Amino acid sequence: MDPVPQAGPTRRAVLGLALSVGAAGVVAACGDDDTVGPAGSGSPAGSGSPAGGALTSAADVPVGGGVIIASEKVVVTQPAAGEFKAFSSICTHQSCPVSGVDGGRITCQCHASSFSIADGSPQGGPARSPLPEVAVKVDGDDVVRA
Repeated sequence: MDPVPQAGPTRRAVLGLALSVGAAGVVAACGDDDTVGPAGSGSPAGSGSPAGGALTSAADVPVGGGVIIASEKVVVTQPAAGEFKAFSSICTHQSCPVSGVDGGRITCQCHASSFSIADGSPQGGPARSPLPEVAVKVDGDDVVRA
């Protein structure tokens, strides 16, 4: 007696399709987060603040410290009075977001890396590469992308 053909897809076909769709979703979800803009720009691609868009008020950035703007993936620092710098807020060690700015250093709590607020250079921990610089300027009372 011949087996009766199944109506519709097999369980194996359904599981294979589900795994393929799931893997594609993971790849798509990870694609833009690690993307950086044009070489040398230091700007994350697809950032929400266009060139010239306000990142933060200059008054909100303490001298010798900084603020993290998580939505922009940027940390803005003021190493000396009136001198503003900005860097990617994504640690160069294993891509964790940095977690604080204190004592002249930008810190990452994931693996204890730290970076200079003046130039983004690594100051401690496993990170060996500096945080990429983001061009900024002061426009009125705001720190904006240059």
